[in-house]
Parts: sequence; structure tokens; C-alpha cells
Amino acid sequence: MADHKTACTIISPVDGPRDGLYGEVCMKVRINPDQKAFIREAIESGRFRKEEDALQEALALWEERERARSEILAAVDKAEDSLARGEGRTITRTSMRALAKEIKQRGRARLSGGRNPVSR
Repeated sequence: MADHKTACTIISPVDGPRDGLYGEVCMKVRINPDQKAFIREAIESGRFRKEEDALQEALALWEERERARSEILAAVDKAEDSLARGEGRTITRTSMRALAKEIKQRGRARLSGGRNPVSR
């Protein structure tokens, strides 16, 4: 029979009711043998105290990655909208060289504290 792990969350009155219920909310999660060994190694090394801690960390990282993904997609949508309004910039070798030169000048000015940068 397959090995099943159950991840549970305790919902306290401080957290507020979910669907009008307090107590434990459980979910069965199947993990493959490699994942189980990975979690076991993390527990044995002291990284986590129990399996649930490892699963909660994994979910937190996934949630963080999905938030970042959403932000990136929103930025792409904003950029596409800007291009559609004609607010884009044509990039050529010449324009890139000019931009690089401008950035270097600004950087040198910032490093010199606003003084004229010394040419090298």
C-alpha cells in the first residue's frame, strides 16, 4: 500500500473560523520516496523538527514564487500596454552605445560626489 502523509493545520479562535469551523484542517499528501528521504534528511540534520514543518516551508516558498510570478506577469502586461500606446523606444547598436555612455557618465558623477569625473 502507498505511504500517505497527512498535513494538518490547527485553526484557533485567534485565526478566525474557516467555513465556520475551528480545530484541525487536514489534507492527505502523497510524496514519492525521494521526497520522503529528502524530508527525513532535513529532519535528521536539524533543519526541521517534523515532516509538517518541511511541507509548510515548501508551501511558503511556492506561495512566494507565485506572488513574484504574478508581479512579473503584471509588469509584462504594463509594458505591453505601454508599447501599444507607442511609448516604446527603438533599440539599435547606436542607441545602446549612447545609453551605455550616459550610464557611465552618471555613474562616474555619482561616484565623484557630483564633481566632474576624472577621465582615465
